[in-house]
Amino acid sequence: MQTVFSNYILDVSFLAWFSAQLIKTILAYIPTKKVSWERMVGAGGMPSSHSSLVCAMAVATAKKVGYASPEFALALGFAAVVMYDAMGVRRAAGEQAKVLNKMITDFKDMFQVMKEEFDALARGEFLGNLEYRSGKKLKEFLGHTPLEVLCGAVLGISIAAFIPAF
Repeated sequence: MQTVFSNYILDVSFLAWFSAQLIKTILAYIPTKKVSWERMVGAGGMPSSHSSLVCAMAVATAKKVGYASPEFALALGFAAVVMYDAMGVRRAAGEQAKVLNKMITDFKDMFQVMKEEFDALARGEFLGNLEYRSGKKLKEFLGHTPLEVLCGAVLGISIAAFIPAF
């Protein structure tokens, strides 16, 4: 365990990830005044903790073994793939989840209203506003906007740039 916590690259990368998650949690708290612990571990949101982690890893690798090293090349390539994926596939999946959640809500509402109205009409009653009854929704915060990725990248690069290599 001591070996893991004495690894400069891992330490800087984890610190960058943790910092991004903490910032997300604070930014989620400000408008709601409620702590959302899911933001400490959840994906999506501002800033991108994925981008923060991989950019810190790339910069820390460069500081530790050099910009001309194959390790830095691997870390930089890995960072590019992760950030591209965060803005592409995962973001698209999150947008699809929003549409599916809306469709499910609309269909549930429509069928619930129809059922309750038919039941009420059968009893000779009329119902006005009906309360929504929800089920479990798909996770919508999966990916990131380009700005969220950029902010995560700047955070990770800054943390790695300021923490001296040991």
